[in-house]
Amino acid sequence: MARVRRMVGICGVALVVAGCAGAPAQAGEPVPPFHPGTVTPRENPASKPANTFTVVATGDVLIHPALTEQAEEDGGGSRDYKPLFAGIKPVIEGADLAICHMEVPIATADGPFEGYPLFYAPPEVAEAVAATGYDTCSTASNHTFDHGEEGARTTLDALDAAKIGHTGSARTEQESTESLITEVNGVKVGQVSFTFAYNQGTEEHASWAGNDDLTAGAVLDAARKARAAGAEVVIASLHWGIEDQHEPTAEQRSLAEEILADPAVDLIVGHHAHVVQPFEKFGDKWVAYGLGNSVAKHEEPRGTTEEGLIARFRFTKSDVGWRVDKAEYVPTLVDLGPPIRLVDLSTADVDAARRQEALDRTDGVVMSLDPPGLTRP
Repeated sequence: MARVRRMVGICGVALVVAGCAGAPAQAGEPVPPFHPGTVTPRENPASKPANTFTVVATGDVLIHPALTEQAEEDGGGSRDYKPLFAGIKPVIEGADLAICHMEVPIATADGPFEGYPLFYAPPEVAEAVAATGYDTCSTASNHTFDHGEEGARTTLDALDAAKIGHTGSARTEQESTESLITEVNGVKVGQVSFTFAYNQGTEEHASWAGNDDLTAGAVLDAARKARAAGAEVVIASLHWGIEDQHEPTAEQRSLAEEILADPAVDLIVGHHAHVVQPFEKFGDKWVAYGLGNSVAKHEEPRGTTEEGLIARFRFTKSDVGWRVDKAEYVPTLVDLGPPIRLVDLSTADVDAARRQEALDRTDGVVMSLDPPGLTRP
């Protein structure tokens, strides 16, 4: 039995919860007008029961120069990032909805391509994300405007060309009023994306171009509008916390509790710290405070910044609506090789001592708030 995913863009929703365009544009080309109800089908042969669907989410896609050099080597001169992500592909494409966090802007094919502090990644990154099985990406981060509104535009152009849905930034004021809603196993799932701020020197942009009002009121307002546009479930991607710190801040925890106390939001997934942070359960709702890096190669590897995880949640419909009835995490590692590869630590053949170090640290951090029912498969 085939399972079909559909990206459904809905007009008339305030705030920057931007989503799908019509026919995908090539990176750097003008974006076609948005058409309400546009559908992009995605099929997966996995059979899924009715009234349930699974979501996976991963951490920061952070394209440092070493990753582009690896992609050039893998592509024989062309850039091919697909081998970098291949180790997690079975988990990602096995989900009904797979969400990435595109932290960095994406340039056109002609570049320039840059690393820290003002990132600009090649468009082949978006192609690799799609080939790995991702359906959507959140785009609100402190790096969203590293190259101004032009960089935000080319990022969304590249995601459109790869048929990846997106939310958190927008190219036009009209696009900023559109909600990202994805039909997942017959269920309309909305997504919103917010960041705490933008990097110093990159703040100049139109007020509608990005979501940096990371307050409970703004997140809930966006979520309610997504629901008004048809979403039955809403997932919030939040770029927050302190870099290199495993512990969530008091502000993160209080904000999560306030957001999840409202029926508008069903799940929170977090990014920015570049290290794994804990999961916590408020009532019957979950927050994954920080998923660590998905892919990255810092100039000085720290061990912790190469460790990440895939958060996996199963939603099931009950008498009180959609709820997560199964929460899991799959530890990952950026194996620095050579070659550099993102691997699933539950299946990867990597150095035994490094594997155990990563598993022990990830388990300890993720479980540190004693979340009931959370498991590692």
